[in-house]
Amino acid sequence: MKQFFKYVLATIVGLVFTSIIIVIIGIAIIASASSDKGSHVDANSVLHISFNGTIPERTPNNPLSGLPFLGLDDNKDVGLNDILADIKKAKTDNNIKGIFLDESYIESQQATVEEIRNALIDFKKSGKFIIAYAEVYTQSFYYLASVADKVYINPKGIFEFKGFSSQITFLKGALDKLGIEAQIIKVGTYKSAVEPLFLTKMSDANRLQVTSYLGSLYDHFLTNIGKSRNISKDSLFNYANNLAIQFPEDALKYKLVDGLKYKDEILDELRARTGTEKKATIPSIELKDYTKSDADKADDSNDKNSSSKNRIAIIYASGEINGGDGDDNTIGSERISKALRKARLDSKVKAVVLRVNSPGGSSLASDVIWREVMLTKKEKPIIVSMGDLAASGGYYISCAADSIFAEPNTITGSIGIFAILPNMQKLFNDKLGITFDGVTTGKYADLGDISKPLSPDERAILQNQVNHGYDDFTKAVAAGRHKTQAYINSIGQGRVWTGEQAIKIGLVDRLGNINDAVASAAKMAKLSEYKLVEYPEQKSILDKFGSSFNVEMKTRAIKSELGDNYKYYEEIKGVTQMMRTPQTRLPYDIVIN
Repeated sequence: MKQFFKYVLATIVGLVFTSIIIVIIGIAIIASASSDKGSHVDANSVLHISFNGTIPERTPNNPLSGLPFLGLDDNKDVGLNDILADIKKAKTDNNIKGIFLDESYIESQQATVEEIRNALIDFKKSGKFIIAYAEVYTQSFYYLASVADKVYINPKGIFEFKGFSSQITFLKGALDKLGIEAQIIKVGTYKSAVEPLFLTKMSDANRLQVTSYLGSLYDHFLTNIGKSRNISKDSLFNYANNLAIQFPEDALKYKLVDGLKYKDEILDELRARTGTEKKATIPSIELKDYTKSDADKADDSNDKNSSSKNRIAIIYASGEINGGDGDDNTIGSERISKALRKARLDSKVKAVVLRVNSPGGSSLASDVIWREVMLTKKEKPIIVSMGDLAASGGYYISCAADSIFAEPNTITGSIGIFAILPNMQKLFNDKLGITFDGVTTGKYADLGDISKPLSPDERAILQNQVNHGYDDFTKAVAAGRHKTQAYINSIGQGRVWTGEQAIKIGLVDRLGNINDAVASAAKMAKLSEYKLVEYPEQKSILDKFGSSFNVEMKTRAIKSELGDNYKYYEEIKGVTQMMRTPQTRLPYDIVIN
C-alpha cells in the first residue's frame, strides 16, 4: 500500500509539473504574439549589432525568444537571412543614424562573415556611420569591423592578427589502443575524411590541398582588409607573419585601428554622432528587436513586392545530409525533397533558389535530393546559393542547378566518396574476452560483420560499390556543369576548393550572395515583381518540446561539461555516424583559426 501511494503521488506531481510547463508556454506564446506587432525605433537611433557564437542560416522559429527557461531561449540566434535584411532596411530607415558594431565572437565560417561584411559596405553608401569597438578582436570580427568608419579597441585590449591555421585531430593511436581497425574503402586521392582513422599525420596530397585552399582564404582576407584600411596586402602579411601586433598600441601604430578608447568614450562619440545630450541615454535598438520592428520594409530586398502573385522560393538546406526528415540544423533528404516538390508543383512559384550550407553526408540521401533538383530544373529555373560550405554531398545536391553562386571564401568541391567498416575483433577478443560463432547460408551472408576483418573478396565488393558511387557522382557533376566526366575526375578526387578557386575551374558560375542568386532567379524567370517564400517550414516550439528538445538539452549539458573539448566529442561522434553508409562529405570539420 505504501508503494502504491508513492506511485500515485509521483504521478500527481508529474501532472502538476507538466500543467505548469504548458501554462508557461501558453503565456509565453501569447506574450510573443503581442510583441510581434513590432518594436518602435526612436529618431536618431543607433542599430546595435553584436554576435556571439554561430550564426544560423535562418532565425529560429521560437516564440519563447527572450524568455530564458528550460534552455529554450534563442534570443541571440538572429539568422543570416534577418541580419542581411535588417542592414538593408537600416540603410533607408530615417530613424537609424548609424551602426555600432560591438564586441563579438563569431564562430561561423568565413562566407557568412563575408555576406554580412558586404551588407555593411552597401550600408555605408547611405552616408550613415559605422563604428566598431571591442576589448578583444578575433580575426573574424576584425575582418567584419575593418569596413567601419572608425575602428576602436580598449587600451588594454587584445588584438589577434597572426595568420590562418587549420588543425586535424588524428584518432589512429586511440583506435589502436582499443583494438579497433578502421577498414577504409574510398575513391579520391584527396578524399581525406578517413585519414584521421588510419594515419597519424596529414598525407602529402591532403597537405597540398589544405595549403592551397587555406592560402586562397588568407589572400582574400588580407586583400579585403587592405582595401578597407588602405594598407598594402604585403604589409599586412608581414605584420601577421612577424606577429607585429602584440598590444593595442601596435594596432594603432600600424593603422589597423583608429584609436584606443574605453567604452565610456565610445558612448560619448555615439552621443555626438546622434545629437544626444551628454549623459543622456543613447537611442538605440538591438538587432534582434530591429528584426521585429515596425520600420518601413518597402525597400527590403527579401520582399520585392509583397502583393505580387509571382513567387520565388528559397529552400534552405543546412547541415549534414542524412536520410529521413532531419531538422532545422540538418538536411533530411525526405524533408528537402518535399520542399523541392512543393515549390515545383506550385504554379505561383516561378523560380527556386536552393541555399546550401553543408559539408555533405550520406551519398544515398544526396542522390535523392539531386534527383528532385533535376526534376525542378525541367519545370522552372533553379539557382544555388552556397554559404560557408557546399562540399561533397553539398556539391552533389547543387551541381544540377541552372547556375551556382558562391562567396570567394565558400568551401566547396570535395567530389569523392568513401565508406568505413570497423574491424573490432581485437577489441572483442583481446580486450573484452568476447568471442562469436555462428552459421551462414551463403559466402557473403555476414558481410559487414564488425567482429571480423574483411576478406580480400569482401573488400573488393565494397570497393566496387564505392567506385560505382563515385562514377555516379562525377557523371552527375559532368552533366550539370556541361563538362566531360574525365575533366570532373581530374578536378575531383575529393579535392577541396574555395569559391574563388572553384569559379576558375568551372564548379561555380559566379561569386555573389543569396540576394544575387535571387536576382538571377528573377531574371531567368523574367520577373520584375515577386514575393519570396521560404521552405521547408521551420519546426515549431511544440516540435522542439518533443524529442528534439531532449536532444537539445542533452547537447547543452555535454557542451557545458566539456567546454572547449566538445569539438573532440563531436569528431568521435561523427566517425561513428560515418560508419553507417557510404559518405560524400568533407574530409573533416574544417576549422580556420
